[in-house]
Amino acid sequence: MLRGSSSAEISAEQSKEAHGIYRPRLDLEAGYTAQQAPQQVVIGGLSEATQDQNYAHFGLAAEQLLYDFSRSAGKVAAADASARKARFAYAGREQDLFLQTGVAYFQVLIAEQLLQAAAEEVTQTEAHLRVAKALFEQQMVTRNDVLQAEVRLASARQQQLARSGALENAWLQLNYLTGRPTAARAELHPETDLALPSVPDAAAIASRPEIAAQQQQVTAAQAGVQQAQGAFRPELFAHLGADYVENSHVKEQTIYSATLGLRVNLADGGASSARLRAARQRLDQERRVLADLEQQALLDYRSARNDAAVAAQRIAVMEAAIRQAQENLRLNQNRYREQVGTATEVLDAQTLLTQSRTDLYRAQFEYQLALARVQRAIGAL
Repeated sequence: MLRGSSSAEISAEQSKEAHGIYRPRLDLEAGYTAQQAPQQVVIGGLSEATQDQNYAHFGLAAEQLLYDFSRSAGKVAAADASARKARFAYAGREQDLFLQTGVAYFQVLIAEQLLQAAAEEVTQTEAHLRVAKALFEQQMVTRNDVLQAEVRLASARQQQLARSGALENAWLQLNYLTGRPTAARAELHPETDLALPSVPDAAAIASRPEIAAQQQQVTAAQAGVQQAQGAFRPELFAHLGADYVENSHVKEQTIYSATLGLRVNLADGGASSARLRAARQRLDQERRVLADLEQQALLDYRSARNDAAVAAQRIAVMEAAIRQAQENLRLNQNRYREQVGTATEVLDAQTLLTQSRTDLYRAQFEYQLALARVQRAIGAL
């Protein structure tokens, strides 16, 4: 972001520099010249000095460009377009940062939910272990049921620790992106307005900063062609000058002048033609880049919408699956207490419920992420 901000500021200054071509140029020159001998003229066989051997001189000149057949206009237009492009590019980088921050925010939320699911599995496994021990003490089950429950409890606790570490890492990433202290914590709330925006494809990419930036790049390339074409045309200028030369042999040591002139380049070894061809090729290239960028932006928008729609369907499926998994666990627990079911069935039912919850939380995360990608695709973050 710092680099992008500097680029925008540099482009703004370059635009100001380009506008300076419309203002007069003022030059000052001063010096002192020492000669071996003064210049002389020969008249009737006699030589006479026309200047002092050593003399001071001073010149002040002002020159104003009057017209150059849009060459300067092209330069200014290119600089202005580049400045606008830099601002849009900076806005695009802001959008990327907003997306990264949103992803980090959602990662904290899902990490909290996954940790909660792991904690619930630990609680359920502990309850099952107590039941297995009670039944074992009553000699209604073998010790294998107790050992199986203890192993599953250790695995559940290990998963709980792993997800606790993942939550800590998610907080570190979010704090880094938001500029908060690493130890800072807060209560995050999930988004409640999760409606998928419906935007026509053309409107979806019209407001994307990268598209606007590339459009300005095309405008700058068009102005570059205009500027290169101006090299084949003359320029009209006005010149005002005051020149002083110290000379004791003349009466007027200061000469004032005004000039209205025409300047044109006759030959430059083909450099102007090469610059014009390069400018036209650059324009074609920027137009192709714009077309490709528009297609890529449209692809990003459509794929994000598709991912959001699929995630929404998965959420509905997993919500129903959780209700079924909860009922399945309840039935298997009752069957185990009544000694018509096995410990493996209970543990498998617990695992199925935890997995269903995990799948639901991941689907919710993917839906929120897809919504953020949709907003990013249309430049609305």
